[in-house]
Amino acid sequence: MTHKKILITGGAGFVGSHLCERLLNEGNEVYCLDNFFTGQKQNIVHLLDNPYFELIRHDVTAPYFIEADEIYNLACPASPIHYQHNPIKTVKTSVMGAINMLGLAKRINAKILQASTSEVYGDPLVHPQPETYWGHVNPIGERSCYDEGKRCAETLFIDYHKQNNVKIKIIRIFNTYGPRMDPNDGRVVSNFIVQALQNQDITIYGEGKQTRSFQYVDDLVEGMIKMMASPDQFIGPVNMGNPNEFTILELAQKVIELTGSKSKIIYQPLPSDDPMMRQPDISLAKKELNWSPKIELNEGLIKTIDFFKSII
Repeated sequence: MTHKKILITGGAGFVGSHLCERLLNEGNEVYCLDNFFTGQKQNIVHLLDNPYFELIRHDVTAPYFIEADEIYNLACPASPIHYQHNPIKTVKTSVMGAINMLGLAKRINAKILQASTSEVYGDPLVHPQPETYWGHVNPIGERSCYDEGKRCAETLFIDYHKQNNVKIKIIRIFNTYGPRMDPNDGRVVSNFIVQALQNQDITIYGEGKQTRSFQYVDDLVEGMIKMMASPDQFIGPVNMGNPNEFTILELAQKVIELTGSKSKIIYQPLPSDDPMMRQPDISLAKKELNWSPKIELNEGLIKTIDFFKSII
């Protein structure tokens, strides 16, 4: 197997750190670039002794120059609490980050993968969501800094490919969970686990009937690597998520059961622009990449709960 030089932006983040680890284990040289806005040093501290791993503190909104064979562009805060904290910075990270990394890929002739998001579909009117669906997005809403930033990044990727022959890959990531999630990121899985482990009330917005599909992080990393290795003419976008759908209420009940918690469920009003349904159609990933998630919710939740027990 050939040993590649791989740059991962946002490499100290939740997903990025798992990707760094996996690519190192496969014998590659990995450059992890992060500004530590949401990435955590403890996510990659166990990799620092590896001579083939290099940590670079840098913000993708500024250009960066390095020799690499492949680039995974993951840099961007991905939870509402983090991306709404500084919405202008969020848009800049998505848009300027894409421009800078695509410029680098063009210059060094590297293949580049964009970690896009199911949020490009907004609050979908089509269910489940195929890649051909253009979305239903509010361009001036609470979440638009993230949604529109990621949509614009996809546009840039396609245009760099058409105009400059840059080798691109675009994946759209659906809800993903697992060890190394930030306990304070406000995401539903981490919120529920942290509340349950502390026997606090578990907060559900609305009636808890909104549905989500939860993908374990190892399945996503496998899909990303398969996408990067796919033939050059297959550029995506391609959905990556677990099509098994659960209501938020079912998730809360599962977490209480698996943690043996004494938490009670309480209900709060729904926030604005919160999508009611989110479920990937992954037939394209199955057909083109022979990829589908292997880890079901119970197994993944047990691993994630064990991680949270170790840090709380």
